[in-house]
Amino acid sequence: MIDPRKNKFIFPLTNFLQKMGGGHERSVRAKKNIAGSLLIKIISIAVSLIVVPLTLNYVNPSRYGIWLTLSSVVAWFSFFDIGITHGLRNKFAEAKAKGDDESAQIYVSTTYAILAIVFCLIWLIFLVVNPYLNWSSLLKISPEYASDVSKLALIVFTYFCFQFVLQTISTVITADQQPAKASLINVSGQVLTLIIIIILVKTTEGSLVNLGLALCASPLLALIIANYFFFKGKYKAYRPKFSKVKFAYAKGLFNLGVVFFIIQIAGLIQFESANILISRNFGPTDVTSYNIVFKYFNILSMGFMIFLTPFWSASTEAYLKKEIEWIKNSMKKYNYLNLAFCAAGVIMLLASETIYELWLGKDVVDIDFWLSFWGFAFFMVSLYGSKYVSFLNGISALRLQFWASIFSPILYLILVFIMIDYFKMGVHTMFIAAILANFNGFILAPLQYHMIINKKKKGIWIR
Repeated sequence: MIDPRKNKFIFPLTNFLQKMGGGHERSVRAKKNIAGSLLIKIISIAVSLIVVPLTLNYVNPSRYGIWLTLSSVVAWFSFFDIGITHGLRNKFAEAKAKGDDESAQIYVSTTYAILAIVFCLIWLIFLVVNPYLNWSSLLKISPEYASDVSKLALIVFTYFCFQFVLQTISTVITADQQPAKASLINVSGQVLTLIIIIILVKTTEGSLVNLGLALCASPLLALIIANYFFFKGKYKAYRPKFSKVKFAYAKGLFNLGVVFFIIQIAGLIQFESANILISRNFGPTDVTSYNIVFKYFNILSMGFMIFLTPFWSASTEAYLKKEIEWIKNSMKKYNYLNLAFCAAGVIMLLASETIYELWLGKDVVDIDFWLSFWGFAFFMVSLYGSKYVSFLNGISALRLQFWASIFSPILYLILVFIMIDYFKMGVHTMFIAAILANFNGFILAPLQYHMIINKKKKGIWIR
């Protein structure tokens, strides 16, 4: 049997799990979820890596770029949840920490009701409007794709609307500090998607409509099964009921939700607009190149989030119970983990050209080194700030992040237009602008954490 203490790759991981936050019950729970999430995330990453080349071979890079761009357009409608699921995450965690199961069930039921009303109305409106939209003109694509893109838009929009209602179960599970189980729902949908795409590749010609059905129907099926399974079992006490829907409780959800909503808008503008801006300024093929780099280095983010996800709701509980030392110890471990992921990112960057060729095939997609470099830099900055943002989200200290999120997308768009129009820079512009616009993550959030935890300051820092 291999001694993990003598293995230079395994020991740092096990050492981190053993030391994170000490031996507190909360830490033990986090360790179990990290271990489970690690296995699930490995499967998720593997499936994602397999799906991309399969999809490219099935529909070609240009059509895949159309799919990515259309998905980004439709994702803009996600802001209609008004951040309510984030509000639920904090309110559910607070109710659980206080042992108030009835309030927790009311918050869950009310969230489902609000989301169902909002997104069903949006879906019905889209059914009426979609036939009159000229997607070829909107996305600047060849008219030959017009019919398929219109059908694809309906498929994708239907998926997004129903997903936002059904994925509330993932919020509940994550708020209960069980993110591994929430991740299992997602990876189940991914595996089913992979199976369907393999069948499509073997039995049909490349089709945007078939691709859309495969990528959208599978995650929805996984969510439907998860809702039935968890609310019949472990979370039966919080099962949504019409009798438990109390819109008076919506105020508590919206007070937090509206702030999260504004923050979500900032993220949506920065991340989802990138595909649209690239498509209009460079073309659908460059959308594919950008997303390949994003997916490649996003492996680092996915890995880091395995460790970080439990921290949000755990911070809610720890701060309510004034267990500051646990928070400090956990943050120290996350800082060490940042360094390990940075080293892994450097290796990924140096090997990127070889990896792209092995992953996608030779000369399938042309990716410039500088696009990879700035993709790497973007994720390093994001990982650094994410642990501080997660803590602040957990304790609902959102004021500074709220104001930063108002200015951040404006700064992002200004930087993009200046760098593209005046400096004639390439697709890597999107990553550079996102780094500079994320001043909350690498400046404000660390400062706010320091003022709250180390300086014991109140006022604007804790609001």
